[in-house]
Amino acid sequence: MGMSPTSRRARVRALTGLSALALAATGFAAAPAAQADQPSNEFAGNSHPYRHGVVPTKEAAKTASAQRTSNLKFGGGVDGIGVTTGAPKVYVVIWGSQWGTAGTDANGYTTMSGDPSGEAVRAQQLYKGLGTNNELWSGVLTQYCEGVAKGSTTCTSTAPHVGYPTGGALAGVWVDNSAAAPGQATGNQIATEAIAAAGHFGNTTAASNRNAQYIVLSPTGTHPDGFNTSTGNFCAWHDWNGDTTLSGGAATSPYGDVSFSNNPYVTDMGTSCGQNYVNSGSAGLLDGVTIVYGHEYAETVTDQNPAGGWTDSSGAENGDKCAWKGTGGTGGAQNVNFSTGSFAMQATWSNAVSACQISHAIVP
Repeated sequence: MGMSPTSRRARVRALTGLSALALAATGFAAAPAAQADQPSNEFAGNSHPYRHGVVPTKEAAKTASAQRTSNLKFGGGVDGIGVTTGAPKVYVVIWGSQWGTAGTDANGYTTMSGDPSGEAVRAQQLYKGLGTNNELWSGVLTQYCEGVAKGSTTCTSTAPHVGYPTGGALAGVWVDNSAAAPGQATGNQIATEAIAAAGHFGNTTAASNRNAQYIVLSPTGTHPDGFNTSTGNFCAWHDWNGDTTLSGGAATSPYGDVSFSNNPYVTDMGTSCGQNYVNSGSAGLLDGVTIVYGHEYAETVTDQNPAGGWTDSSGAENGDKCAWKGTGGTGGAQNVNFSTGSFAMQATWSNAVSACQISHAIVP
């Protein structure tokens, strides 16, 4: 069962006061000293190194004030991969029999009978809407590239840049109801499910996965990697299958490198993961879903095999530096209009202006 926001705040305060020895004795990793851009791993809900681009709960984020000042640097690539250089392709994986029976709505979206908040449909609407209606939220991401020197903070005009998802990023939906999703999946199990999805969609070569990401949606009531438990003060994170620090170990892929996100059932955490962050009442029920899922999409295309892409000196990615920064203006969370609807989205970091931006001209 998840903890209340008050309990989570108390837990974070208690952990902060413990010594490293006491933390080790209770099974927690000691948080590193505060950094300039991201105060600590505990602030980010990131007590494990594989939780790249982790979205902290709002309570965890409030335990320290982030100084968002320094720009992102290119990490040199991992397995020759730094960013998503072609048009991004997003594959949604609805994982587990707990989702219930699948159907199709009037707009062609896959619906699930065991989806009380409608998160599966909202995710499809989001990814299908990216790159439509002349939206420039995705434009911020296109300034980043690979093919430049490690440590670079700018890109040359000829370097391969992050692709713009023209006409939508949604490339497929798979309802994997062959078995129940684990109650508390390890990182390895989530990666293995993403690899299975690659096979399902016929992406059986490294080339076919080069610009792909697999969004693994877990059903309500489950706790993937400790989500909605005392050790999981986070809303989502992303990684790739070959990360040896994954809980349970790296997952072997016969299809080349596979990039994936651990996207839990966000509304199980309510306002802690963004419900009503931008919109009030029923209109804001799924604010956190699109803020959190958009955060991970943005970080995957700019750091596809973490941390070979773009991070700052503390390891924060472009979404991390702008998480729960407030609403409105040029750098706060707000509604963004796609052809598929209006979505609450957070801004992401822009090296071009050394600040968070909700929109930017497409580069190049």
